[in-house]
Amino acid sequence: MKHPLHEKIGSLIEAGFRDYPDLKIVKDPACCRDTETDLQQIPLFRTDRKSRHTRYCCVDMLILQKGKIRGIIEIEEADIKPTQVCGKFLTSALSYFYIHEKDGGIVGMADSVFFLQVLDSKTLKVGSVKRKQFISLEKAIKEIVPLKGSRINCYKLFTGTSDDGFVDMIDFIKTEVAS
Repeated sequence: MKHPLHEKIGSLIEAGFRDYPDLKIVKDPACCRDTETDLQQIPLFRTDRKSRHTRYCCVDMLILQKGKIRGIIEIEEADIKPTQVCGKFLTSALSYFYIHEKDGGIVGMADSVFFLQVLDSKTLKVGSVKRKQFISLEKAIKEIVPLKGSRINCYKLFTGTSDDGFVDMIDFIKTEVAS
């Protein structure tokens, strides 16, 4: 199954951060155009014990900086309803660890983590109220961040299609990893 927006975001982030030696980009298979690469899911866990009951979600991408989770990226191509958007954010905010043997086992969150969400707008009609809903949803989430006990202290929502350049998204990430 093809995921054009996932692939676009994956390639933009990979290309935009090649010259950042302290960063590692971890991508879900949906975010990769090259299916020959050894691909993996990206599970987040509540505790440092890997088990089914502590696994809360799988995300689309992680940005690791100096061996810690610095950014979480979630891309929604099909289900862009508020419940889906908020659900991915909350399950990620309730998690503390990424555990995968390919990345050294247990990887904890940095003291400051950003959560970036990209919503596909290709099916939206001109004048759709969904765009206003996205703005309202982003504002509402920003008003409650950081959540008590969560390391996620910054939330940003972007919309677009696989034809867009997402320059503002790349600039946002560069600002975050520089701080």
